[in-house]
Amino acid sequence: MPSALVYISPEDPAERWRDALVPVLPEVNFTSDFHVWPDCKDTQYDPEDVDIALVWRPKPGDLKHFPNLKAVINLGAGVDTILADETYPKGVPLVRLIDPALTRHMSEFIVHRVLHFHRKFHVYDQMQRDHDWRELIQEDTLQKRVGIMGLGTLGTDAVRHLAPFGFQIAGWSRTEKRINGVQSFFGLDNLKEFLARTDILICLLPLTPETHGILNAETLSQLPKGAYVINSGRGLQIDQENLLVELDNGHIAGAALDVFCTEPIPKNSPIWDHPKIIVTPHIASLSSAQSAAQNIAENIRRIRRGETPNDLVDFNTGY
Repeated sequence: MPSALVYISPEDPAERWRDALVPVLPEVNFTSDFHVWPDCKDTQYDPEDVDIALVWRPKPGDLKHFPNLKAVINLGAGVDTILADETYPKGVPLVRLIDPALTRHMSEFIVHRVLHFHRKFHVYDQMQRDHDWRELIQEDTLQKRVGIMGLGTLGTDAVRHLAPFGFQIAGWSRTEKRINGVQSFFGLDNLKEFLARTDILICLLPLTPETHGILNAETLSQLPKGAYVINSGRGLQIDQENLLVELDNGHIAGAALDVFCTEPIPKNSPIWDHPKIIVTPHIASLSSAQSAAQNIAENIRRIRRGETPNDLVDFNTGY
């Protein structure tokens, strides 16, 4: 019976995941039953022995080499790369990563960026460079309207951490969500109303055909003049050219971007030096092997017992 693991990632070292899994999966022989693709092609291993793939951004076609896969476990929050692979093995369940540390780190990022814009620290940064000593009028959090697009695990946790500051918080999602203290908007029919009441917009949406380019010339213009945009969802959800136009004409006051249409950002991109954009290199929240290992181990055991794994991806919705 197949019972080997294969690790597939062109950018994330296998050692950190193997080292984290060894203590929590004592029943697995990591010497003989843990293979790293594509290095294992040069060793004596049988691809038919592999029943579970641990992956992060595998290249299209990588998974088709393993005919007995029972499941694919993604080692990050986003599954859009995998869903775009037309060679993905039909009928094989895809499990998304639920990592407590990843969730905490995203909330840290969101809280930091929201407070940065709310407290006008981006303005004070420039004032320091200009040797300009002035006090700026400070608005109360009770009057500031924050809107979160995407109320899954990450969005819900961000709400929990922002709420104690007193912000007026609303959320927008595909379907209605009920979260205490959060005004819920859902569906495209309610998007315009949601944007119109949002002073600081946070995008935490999964990338699906419906969310691709959802923040464009039309929707960005529906935000109040002087609004801020924080994107740590997916780069393809914002039309970067439209965002630059709205920043340059003053409708959008500033943006904090962690994800981009092309990564790394091209050296000649105007995004790098734009005075109203804060850039971080897709680091808002990084998976922690140590934190996620227990959940991964539990899912491996469930799969091998013939049980349904936790945190399955719905191929119809894309998350």
